Amino acid sequence: MAQPEAVYATDEYGRPFIILREQGKKTRSHGVEAIKSHILAARTVANIIRTSLGPRGLDKILISPDGDITVTNDGATILGQMQVEHQIARLLVQLSKSQDDEIGDGTTGVVVLAGALLEQSEALLDRGIHPIRIADGFDKACTVAVEQLDRISDRVEFSKDSNANLLKTAMTSLGSKIVSKEHQQFAQIAVDAVLTVADLQRRDVPFDLIKVEGKVGGSLADTTLIRGVLIDKDMSHPQMPSSVSDARLAILTCPFEPPRPKTKHKLDITSVDEFKKLREYEKEKFADMIKKVKDTGANLVICQWGFDDEANHLLMQNELPAVRWVGGPEIELIAIATQGRIVPRFEDLTAEKLGKAGIVREVSFGTTRDKMLVIEECANSRAVTIFVRGSNKMIVDEAKRALHDAICAVRNLVVDNRVVYGGGAADISCSVAVSKAADEIPSIEQYAMRAFASALDAIPLALAENSGLSPIETLTEVKSRQVNEKNTRLGIDCSGRGENDMKTQFVYDPLISKRQQYLLATQLVRAVLKIDDVIVSGQDEE
Repeated sequence: MAQPEAVYATDEYGRPFIILREQGKKTRSHGVEAIKSHILAARTVANIIRTSLGPRGLDKILISPDGDITVTNDGATILGQMQVEHQIARLLVQLSKSQDDEIGDGTTGVVVLAGALLEQSEALLDRGIHPIRIADGFDKACTVAVEQLDRISDRVEFSKDSNANLLKTAMTSLGSKIVSKEHQQFAQIAVDAVLTVADLQRRDVPFDLIKVEGKVGGSLADTTLIRGVLIDKDMSHPQMPSSVSDARLAILTCPFEPPRPKTKHKLDITSVDEFKKLREYEKEKFADMIKKVKDTGANLVICQWGFDDEANHLLMQNELPAVRWVGGPEIELIAIATQGRIVPRFEDLTAEKLGKAGIVREVSFGTTRDKMLVIEECANSRAVTIFVRGSNKMIVDEAKRALHDAICAVRNLVVDNRVVYGGGAADISCSVAVSKAADEIPSIEQYAMRAFASALDAIPLALAENSGLSPIETLTEVKSRQVNEKNTRLGIDCSGRGENDMKTQFVYDPLISKRQQYLLATQLVRAVLKIDDVIVSGQDEE
């Protein structure tokens, strides 16, 4: 056998190293061996976040390349920030992202289930069952499980006045988060925010009307819901009034400055008279702009761009408060909330295009007197902002992620008000149903269906393990009680209350979230089982 050819090279600092030609090629495996290596990579990722499932799940600390620290137990965030090199493991990252994008909650559970299915399929491959037959069996089992979810689901009735059931669902979602100490308050904020913007007739929740802002300082208990818009800006001049009642807002995306020559042109000033003329011209233009704004009846200017000290001084002299450097998304939200129009030129500004709000005021925090601007009693009363406080940036960021999950859980109930019971109760019930269905199938797919039933047990097993219980004993006891008592609401008692009925504990999961977990995990496992080779583009095999 020929020796691998070696090449001597140096790096950018002149340090020598040797490249073996064989290093450029990765060892490749085919068929079942390749599928097993893919399963191993995906299971490794699933096992990392398995310990963060449930109300007693543990957090992960993520360190970015530039040293930023994130502490979270949100599956999508953990996987999104991990450096995953293996191609199949990246599929799990995309799986959690698709669950997060579509449903917003249940990102850890879907990856744990996919990892359990892959673990079961490895055992079936060892028994000589073809990967396609395993995938077909998983598909049949998933259909049975989804039908069982429909059968055991309960409808949750709610209205804008009576929202106790929505509150319980939001509290279930927040039970595993860093905000669990204040989860009653955070759940109430999430429910109030969703019901304020929701159209219950059309079962629609426009998320663009809910904004979540955070500021370091204070405690989580200081988090509030503002029925209006909050922006991290203050008045452009310290002597401008800090509050404006009955505000009429001119929302501008044009700069508050005179027209200037573009970059291809230049203006030469050679005498004092020319300089004075230029100064007078600028002053006239400023006065003209301010007059156009005041003629419309506006008493507050929101400007996307900045303006210099002279413009700022003139605005203050003319008693026209202004806010500058307001970003694009924020200016759009202000326009939606105040029902104003964004105006790109001063010539287009009219009284009809002004936004309206009851009061615009500055609020300040802490000893540093940081200021933010609150726009309340807006013409469009549906726009809300959740203002999160916390002792440091890490807690504020995690509280925002927790609120996002809670808002999504409530939104899912507005869209479809059917729930299944958490604590693994729905998974155990589906596992029993799939096992029964497998007994009636004569073909080889029955093995895959039984494996699917075993994989469904992975979620209650992980919940029991993370809660410090004996996993197998606890699961066996709850499963036998479900079968004997015919009560599909029995699950793992993670909180240690001595009560296994999840309806009594008010542990709810939206049906569409759980159904999506099953469907997405099964689709991913089917895709992995069908891949028997990885070919790196541009590398030939000898």
